[in-house]
Amino acid sequence: MQMLDFARANRLPLTWQEAAPPDGTEPPLVRLPGGAELQHPSRGEVLRALGIGRELAPREEVDLLVVGGGPAGLAAAVYGASEGLNVLVLETNAPGGQAGSSSKIENYLGFPTGISGQALAGRAFTQAQKFGAEVAIARSGVKLDCDRRPYEIELAGGGVVLARSVVIATGAQYRKLPLPELQRFEGLGVYYGAAHIEAQLCQGEEVIVVGGGNSAGQAAVFLSDSVKHVHVLVRGRGLADSMSRYLIRRIEESPKITLHSFTEVAGLEGDGRVERVRIRAARANREETVPVRGIFLMTGASPNTEWLRGSLALDEKGFVRTGQDLTPEDLATWPLARPPHLLETNRPGVFAVGDARSNSVKRVASAVGEGSVCVQLVHRALAE
Repeated sequence: MQMLDFARANRLPLTWQEAAPPDGTEPPLVRLPGGAELQHPSRGEVLRALGIGRELAPREEVDLLVVGGGPAGLAAAVYGASEGLNVLVLETNAPGGQAGSSSKIENYLGFPTGISGQALAGRAFTQAQKFGAEVAIARSGVKLDCDRRPYEIELAGGGVVLARSVVIATGAQYRKLPLPELQRFEGLGVYYGAAHIEAQLCQGEEVIVVGGGNSAGQAAVFLSDSVKHVHVLVRGRGLADSMSRYLIRRIEESPKITLHSFTEVAGLEGDGRVERVRIRAARANREETVPVRGIFLMTGASPNTEWLRGSLALDEKGFVRTGQDLTPEDLATWPLARPPHLLETNRPGVFAVGDARSNSVKRVASAVGEGSVCVQLVHRALAE
């Protein structure tokens, strides 16, 4: 299922078949055009076999390295490349980040009828390439060396990128429930995004959406068109503190969506895939088992910044500090007379935008704005 998600997120034409050969042998995971088969390949191996993307030089050198291809990173790539910078984007999975998994974004400026996260990411990706930005999919940074300039970014799987400036746009990774059986059911009834394939897998069934943010609201509204009923579980009193009003109104008006306050998941059950979910009503101290075929976890995310620890200043939750959020201790080794720019970290010429940045507004429009504004600050840093 993870490879299916990867192929779909990268808009690769595909057909999917869940197979279990009678002789007990393990089926090939990926069959390429022409019939070649890859047994459990990595994401990079699939792309290379399809001839997608290009190989990076052992010590690739660029004006601007953008680490992360979500809305913030793609915006930085578009504006950086359009203004003449040599831009390289590293993206671990697929362009779009968390926003790419949103079934429909209805409050993004300029799209009054809404747009899917994947469609928005696809347009931004095409736009970045149009201006000359290089995008390396299935490549990620594992270490940032700031001892000298150009900065050195060590890549997973080997290789180094030398960058005169860096934009950290690594976003966040899905926060998982502390359930011992969770991993066993991931992709088999447990999902972290609600798109058409997941909706088809759960068609006519009852499902659970866990979370009270906009992603959870978008998933609940989208799924209600095809499933029997959607149960939204939140640990708090309601949705007003964490969800946009237009989504709350949609949920309240839908007869196919029920909100369960002060409720959490206690366990998952099933033979091979999720068939039942145990939920606990905290205030009533009552637990019940609900027959569902899909549970969608939209419980927020943790910053994907652990690889930066020791290189950049992070806050207590692991988000990258920038600008005025930097403390005197963070700036003890700041080498310049000027203070850091608005989105600049404690390293000159290294910026952080989007969900990975401390105290950022976790919205697509805000991420795009930060990525766009950041490029002007990059130019100032490069001119020094």
